[in-house]
Amino acid sequence: MPHQEEVQAALREATREGVLGESHPVAGFIDIQGVRDSVTALQDAFAQVPDVLHAFAAKACPLLPVLRLLADAGMGCEVASPGETRLALAAGFPPERIVLDSPVKTRAEIREALTLGIALNADNLAELDRIDALRPADSRSVIGLRVNPQVGVGVIAAMSTATPHSKFGVALDDPGARARVREAFLQRPWLTRLHAHVGSQGCPLPLIAEGLAALHGLAEEINEFVGRRQITSLDLGGGLPVNFADDTTAPTFEDYVKVLTDIRPALFDGSYQLVTEFGRSLLAKNGFTAAVVEYVKSAGGRRIALTHAGAQVATRTVFMPDAWPVRLTGHTSDGTLKSTPVVPQDVAGPLCFAGDVVAHERLLPALSEGDLVVLHDTGAYYFSAPWAYNSLPRPGVYGVLHQAGDTVLVPVRTPQSLDDLVEESGGCHADALITP
Repeated sequence: MPHQEEVQAALREATREGVLGESHPVAGFIDIQGVRDSVTALQDAFAQVPDVLHAFAAKACPLLPVLRLLADAGMGCEVASPGETRLALAAGFPPERIVLDSPVKTRAEIREALTLGIALNADNLAELDRIDALRPADSRSVIGLRVNPQVGVGVIAAMSTATPHSKFGVALDDPGARARVREAFLQRPWLTRLHAHVGSQGCPLPLIAEGLAALHGLAEEINEFVGRRQITSLDLGGGLPVNFADDTTAPTFEDYVKVLTDIRPALFDGSYQLVTEFGRSLLAKNGFTAAVVEYVKSAGGRRIALTHAGAQVATRTVFMPDAWPVRLTGHTSDGTLKSTPVVPQDVAGPLCFAGDVVAHERLLPALSEGDLVVLHDTGAYYFSAPWAYNSLPRPGVYGVLHQAGDTVLVPVRTPQSLDDLVEESGGCHADALITP
């Protein structure tokens, strides 16, 4: 993750090059070496596992250069839409290292995956019927079934996928569900993987471990029922919660492996190939967002800094501030960290609704027009998945490399121009509704 000195160095270079400033008042940054270090930490934590595929959850950062960096670092890719599949292929992931997990796959998506040899996890028993009809005899795809162990809800209900009424997977505790799952495997010898996803942010490690232990137990039960070792791999969906309170990485991938080992040591004995789907925990702390302070005002006795980073790049933080708080630092216009006395102030975004505030009464050095605000730990699900409210253009994103005392910025995503925005909004069809 970038340290404060590295953040300041990146900001200085960004303002010097003009990629952050009046013409481009908000931008995202990715620490290139930090991403590689996070992948290494993941691989080291699973070093004792004989066969494991670490598939990055593309939704966490669907930027092609970032995906290519992860592929180069040895990752696979988990995708959940035709767009993510296309990005993964374009980034250079081999089809056999891609896993398709969408809960609403069309026949076309299923057909493409089966043709290319992309692994897929059926979300429900009806989807297995579709695969029955579409699967060519020579398909190389590993096919699994997603089940919901229904172990409960974490702190953030919307991020918990193993609740009694979750839309994902086959609900195992529903009457007759386990028997139907066993029968589905018995009827389909090509069905060789079992998948579960308890959740990530807001889900404590013991809850995640309970769900994945149930997955392992079900695999053993099914293999005994069918009378052969049919299930050969387990897809341990979900990831780690991220600590957004400070610079500390907690929990770690080692913590994850230890908790799972304590509750179900057989998960790691080599009986099953393992697939992981980490996303946020690999990228969040390796990225930050920076924005220009355009105005500072007072309302009701409260100081408000109006910036160019709001819900369009921090959607979850704005709408669920208690669940997704973001750390902020204030900097001068050249990137230097401000060290003046702190005062409580709101930091608001540019969108035209009153709730567009990323921090309320936050203690920060008094921000002034032209200063910069940094939103930390935003490498996943922030600037890479912008919200198009108010037709604000998507910000540029830059990779940051610190080497031999120099800071180098490389383009990851070019800032969207206003002409591009007009075209995306139907510009080439401007007269379509008024022309007879």
